[in-house]
Amino acid sequence: MRTSLCGKGFKLFGLLLIGLLMVALISACQKNSSKKTDDVNGNRPVISIMAPLHFPHPPIPELVQEIENRTQTKLDLNWVPDGIYTDKMNTALTTNSLKKATYVKYTDYMLMKNSIRSGAFWDIGPYLAAYPNLKQLNKEILGQAAVDGKIYGLYTERPSSRQGIIIREDWLNNLKLAKPTNLDELYQVLKAFTFGDPDLNGKVDTIGLTDRNDLVFGAFKTLSSYFGTPNNWGLADGKLVPEFETQAYVDTMNYMKKLYDEKLINADFAVTSKEVQRDKLIRGIAGVYIGSMQDVQRLSDEAQLINPQAKFTLVNHVEGPMGFRIWSIPNYSALYLFSKKAIRTEAELKQVLQFFDRSMDKDVANLMKYGLEGRHYTAKGDQVQLTEETSKLRVNEVNALYALMIADLSNPKVMRVSESESLSQLADRLSLDNEKNVVKDPTVGLESKTYDERGVELYKIVSDATYNYILGKLDKAAFQQEIDRWKRNGGSQMIREYNEAYGRRG
Repeated sequence: MRTSLCGKGFKLFGLLLIGLLMVALISACQKNSSKKTDDVNGNRPVISIMAPLHFPHPPIPELVQEIENRTQTKLDLNWVPDGIYTDKMNTALTTNSLKKATYVKYTDYMLMKNSIRSGAFWDIGPYLAAYPNLKQLNKEILGQAAVDGKIYGLYTERPSSRQGIIIREDWLNNLKLAKPTNLDELYQVLKAFTFGDPDLNGKVDTIGLTDRNDLVFGAFKTLSSYFGTPNNWGLADGKLVPEFETQAYVDTMNYMKKLYDEKLINADFAVTSKEVQRDKLIRGIAGVYIGSMQDVQRLSDEAQLINPQAKFTLVNHVEGPMGFRIWSIPNYSALYLFSKKAIRTEAELKQVLQFFDRSMDKDVANLMKYGLEGRHYTAKGDQVQLTEETSKLRVNEVNALYALMIADLSNPKVMRVSESESLSQLADRLSLDNEKNVVKDPTVGLESKTYDERGVELYKIVSDATYNYILGKLDKAAFQQEIDRWKRNGGSQMIREYNEAYGRRG
């Protein structure tokens, strides 16, 4: 009897023990599952980024999620249309609402040095050596962007000059015209595209050139290069002089004024956004776009959705009085700066730098550049094949991510293209050809306190005067009066400071 009871007791104890073990196991599984969920949703560092949107759509969510999974982060991406990006970035800066990482265009960065010196952004130089990819960044390019010898930004790498002419090839063929090779031939093409019925519809409803309210990345600075204008600053008798005090700059204004007076350019170009400028080319209102040649594939794709017969080509080699010259930027087009308001601790900064370091690894870098294998491209060994059939998909689903890539041109982990769309390939080849004739800005790396403090307001004096001269609101004497006003308001001091710095550099 006792044995039977004892046996039953052991059996009950065994069942109880098994039950307790099962409860413990289920609890552990739940905790482990909860931990995994937390890792995905809660414990991953949030990387907030403000970046310009150069394309019709931001990247598709599937791509962003894949990047998050591979980098073990949660991305908070604030995409701002490129045409209003500078204004939005400046507003965020003045209202202390910057993201952790903010894309700052080269032209804007030059005017932000006071904010940098006041401590608004992290000095990241001391941290770069800790990351396998970031420590390989080009020291010369980092030096070009340094402020007082300190490194504040991770650079987006670009060719020295992608500037050239995007032109309707079918219109040239319709009018039996060759590609322009000099400034006079370009003028003749613009005139024929305006009055010669290039689209063969029997109406005078086209213009030659579509342009926008941007003297740098619009048509003006590229045309100015063709005329022989120095790049922002030039040398005369061993001294630095601003570009607008040269005859070539005046010649460029006269050329643009002629286009405006003869209605060969959109009459509202001085107040036209980039989106409207592009739209005129896409819809067949205009036949020439002067700017970045890398825009050609996207412009062609969108134009063919409206008119399948639209055909584009590129011209980069336009001779002027001094032969072929083209302005260049330093080998970075923008920098990512890291806000001290958004990144409170060194630990947070390291998380953000870790994301950008990881983004340079092969799996993430190629995802950002080309998209998903099988959908957006195919791989052929260690090379990428890009086809016409997938080009529109990449424009709408992938290409915006290019703004997030740092130092991609010299990153050996980025796969090379074996076959690409002909227009993209042509743009790459002509950008490389530009390298042989680039005109550099001699003040890159030089400091001017006046420029840092008053560069924006001083530039506005010159840009307004340039537009008003082209529009016929100022004559040569009145333009010179505006330049004199520029000098009185700090321009003369800027000239002195740059020349002193240039002399020290030797």
